[in-house]
Amino acid sequence: MKQLVVTLLLAALLSGCSTISKWSSSILGGTDNAEPPAELTEIEDPLRLKTLWNKDVGVGVDKQFVNLVPVVEDGRLFIADREGRVVALDALTGEELWEVETEAPVSSGPGVGGGVLLLGTSDAEVIALSADDGSQLWTSQVSSEVLAVPQVDIDKVIVQAADGNIVGLTLDGGEQLWIHDRSVPVLTLRGTSTPAVEQGLVVAGFANGKLVGLSAEKGFPVWEVSVAVPRGRSEIDRLVDIDGDPVIVGGVVYVATYQGNIAVIEASTGNQGWQRDMSSHVGLGVDFSQVYVTDDQSHVWALSRSSGASEWKLDKLANRKLTAPEPFEDYVAVGDFEGYVHLLSRYDGRIAGRVRVDKKGIQEPPLAKDGVLYVYGNSGELSAFALPGEE
Repeated sequence: MKQLVVTLLLAALLSGCSTISKWSSSILGGTDNAEPPAELTEIEDPLRLKTLWNKDVGVGVDKQFVNLVPVVEDGRLFIADREGRVVALDALTGEELWEVETEAPVSSGPGVGGGVLLLGTSDAEVIALSADDGSQLWTSQVSSEVLAVPQVDIDKVIVQAADGNIVGLTLDGGEQLWIHDRSVPVLTLRGTSTPAVEQGLVVAGFANGKLVGLSAEKGFPVWEVSVAVPRGRSEIDRLVDIDGDPVIVGGVVYVATYQGNIAVIEASTGNQGWQRDMSSHVGLGVDFSQVYVTDDQSHVWALSRSSGASEWKLDKLANRKLTAPEPFEDYVAVGDFEGYVHLLSRYDGRIAGRVRVDKKGIQEPPLAKDGVLYVYGNSGELSAFALPGEE
């Protein structure tokens, strides 16, 4: 194992590459991660999701580690693929409303707000499209590849680049308003968490384990906390990336770090609440009473929102490269490397049901919206599901 770790690190450094694939990193933490993926077992009296529609919307992630996620607004679902195809669908029926080919190497998005769709590219561009018909509104150059989904705050676009810089752009034209400079460590996981934006505050995580609250208006820091502190001799030991998206619920920020902690922070002040020693590079989900976390061994945890105490833990899907959990009614949904979506009971973690969506796997977390669960597979298959008896 040590030889493998050293080989990966030398290869990354000598090639000039400063990132490691997230799922390659899952073997770096110790011998537990060398275990084979858990085999799926029969579910007694399984919950059977109702398929509302399926749609092939392009090439998907095209074997790349990118951040392409469906987004729903005003009854429309928007999705992009790696080759720059962008599609708008009726969220309930799957009927195509429009489609455009940007021919850009899209690496993140779409974000949406104010009638504008926003995409990030591997060429360090932000592309803005009309949400009504897909026509291009503007493009803006940033400092490096964009792996975080661009976010909208009223009349501003917030973009976090892979080199750590965050910029504020005008929504109507893409002009730069401000930039917050950050450096990244020598070696990081490949990925950038998407900033959470709420009420004029931008909450962004960085590869050095720091979480920062910025003014959306001017870009200056309001507060800064260390969620995890790099430790160890090697660059791999010192990885503490915040690659899972921070989540703001009820004025509180919930965040996970690799080789670090799960922590809660008061959004307005940066004051830190409880924290748990736990490592995650895919992130977490939050509902009205619990925080759900997928750790680096693909164990799923439910923690109390108020105290961080463990409510339950599921290890029957260990090492299946699970996505971040997504709360969905009385269940929690996670996708895996073989393309299955698993529904877990939010009360005790029991596996209640599963459905296979894409044989090439599921990299992005499912999206629950208005009683519908949307799942985007790696090959470009997009599916919408409802619980039995619901439309």
